[in-house]
Amino acid sequence: MSIKIKPSPTADTRTCDYSKVTLEQLRASSEQHIEDVRLGLDFFRELLATASERHDFDKLSAISEFHSDFITGFKTTGWWDNHRKVNRHHLLSADGIPADVDLIDVLEMIADCVMAGMARAGSVYSLDISSELLMRAFQNTTELLKGQIKVEAGGKP
Repeated sequence: MSIKIKPSPTADTRTCDYSKVTLEQLRASSEQHIEDVRLGLDFFRELLATASERHDFDKLSAISEFHSDFITGFKTTGWWDNHRKVNRHHLLSADGIPADVDLIDVLEMIADCVMAGMARAGSVYSLDISSELLMRAFQNTTELLKGQIKVEAGGKP
């Protein structure tokens, strides 16, 4: 998915001579900025929808393997070891953290842990994620969005 936006140098006092920006220019720049942010949030919404649709897909596609590990209390872990590698949200296990971890993964992990904890035990165990991992997810998410942006020539504001 590529997000196409137009330049908007008059939307910020750091990128223009603000003393020369007309009310109309500021309004047009503000409208454009609001639309640009909507496009960015729509991109994240699509990523969340994909995570939602894909969540723990292998619990069903490999149900026999899942069951084999499950009935041993996970003393055998063939399915479980692979599960952490093919699902991006197992951030509490070192081998479950993708190199390009992002905030979509963090949100999926939170939803997974809270929903499972509440449904299974009526409570949620402590979710301890490092600030370094959160910062890496934040930076990777920033880069992910930046990689989708194409600033086209032209534009009114």
